[in-house]
Amino acid sequence: MSADILSFIIFLPAVVAFALMITTKHIETVRNIAFLTTVIILALVLKIYIQFEPSAGMQFVTNVPWITSYGINYYIGVDGFSLTILMMIAILIPTAYLLLWEGRTKGYWINMLLVQAGVTGTLLSLDVILFYFFWEVMLLPVFLMIGIYGFGDKVATTIKVTVYTMAGSLLMFIAILYLGVAYHNEFGIWSFQYDSLTQITSLSYNERIWLFLAFLTAFAIKIPLWPFHTWIMETYKNAPTGAVFLLSSIMAKLGVYSIVRFLIPIFPEIYIEFSTWFVFIGLFGLVYYGIAALMQDDIKRMFAYSSASHLSFIAAGIFSLNSFGINGALYLIIAHAIATGALFLLVGLIHDETGYKTIKDLGGLAKQSPIFTTIFAIMLFANVGLPGTNGFVAELLIIFGVYEFNHTLGYISALTVIIGASYMLWMFQRAILQKREADNGKDLKFRDLKIKEIIGLTPWVILIFLMGVYPDIFIDKFEPTVTHYLNDILQIGALK
Repeated sequence: MSADILSFIIFLPAVVAFALMITTKHIETVRNIAFLTTVIILALVLKIYIQFEPSAGMQFVTNVPWITSYGINYYIGVDGFSLTILMMIAILIPTAYLLLWEGRTKGYWINMLLVQAGVTGTLLSLDVILFYFFWEVMLLPVFLMIGIYGFGDKVATTIKVTVYTMAGSLLMFIAILYLGVAYHNEFGIWSFQYDSLTQITSLSYNERIWLFLAFLTAFAIKIPLWPFHTWIMETYKNAPTGAVFLLSSIMAKLGVYSIVRFLIPIFPEIYIEFSTWFVFIGLFGLVYYGIAALMQDDIKRMFAYSSASHLSFIAAGIFSLNSFGINGALYLIIAHAIATGALFLLVGLIHDETGYKTIKDLGGLAKQSPIFTTIFAIMLFANVGLPGTNGFVAELLIIFGVYEFNHTLGYISALTVIIGASYMLWMFQRAILQKREADNGKDLKFRDLKIKEIIGLTPWVILIFLMGVYPDIFIDKFEPTVTHYLNDILQIGALK
């Protein structure tokens, strides 16, 4: 197995982006080359997925010195957890291109490539300084996309999301440096490799709590967990469709991923001690965001709250301290990325074609666009966890996990998922199925999906049902990693 393949996957989009930046102004050429690049990456990730041997250890590892005087290495690798998310990114991005195909600029496609490089580097980094570097890199193109191609008060939106994320990142950077110094003081050498930092024993209990919270703040803003959510509503409302897709389907999931990758192995006892609080916060967020979604008329704001609600449920599963909850959370990361990503792209299409994004101004789309309506319905039903879809499997596992953690919280989690079904079905009825209320019921002009858009969404539909019917095909890839975390790192066994 070639270790260099991960580096190629990380840097190919960035190299192509910079080459396109200086060689051509032809938008179609830029778009076509960008799309071809993402297809090549998908082929490489499929190769890794096939060759990957399910186990707890890292595979395809590259670890070479970078800044030797401070022990900072270019250290990357993949395990079952990161492989699953890598596969998700590799499938979603090129297929999303097919729904964003028309009406974009050269800069739009270049920024999409740069985001892919940043998120992939973030996902595969095992040195925390390298991780921080890619964590910042993935944000910059999204800020540019919102500021240049957004809607409404896009400048204020960009400033707000920048201040939020940079504040969290600064706290994380301070914590990273603190850990590096602590490692040097204890062992006499510098290292920022995450597996080296797990060996630190000299930090006091209070120091470990503050460091844990500093990391968690950065990750909670990205997810977002309550109460670090106030940036997300206007951002999703005013950002262009491609940026919303990237933020909701991919970048938010990296916040959850980072909790598992870094907080559990570096601060296992703090993770266990605070688990009850964060399961409760996750369930509170599920209810809070769900009720807020019911009150929205702007469809993008409603989906923003919906996304935050599902991500809070994922967080509850991550902190449930058992294999049911953690496996379910990882599965819901993928299920939610597919369903919500597609819904945001389809809502973007509605806005592009009609100029409207408020529920009261929409309606009557079903009779004009049966294929669009069918795919929209499939994504919506997956989002609410209809049996037979991947969302059902994921949510059921999390409910089992929360119940295993605490019976009362388990009952609450089972009941609160009804909220998601309520606002989704209510929106679908008003915005898609029933006759339009505005302008005396005058129908909007809306086209059905084009062939390339159907081709782009077909893999997503297949995955929804395949993951819903045969979940073991996917869970088998990351379950050894979950078992390793529970048995060897947390030492609490596969069940609580």
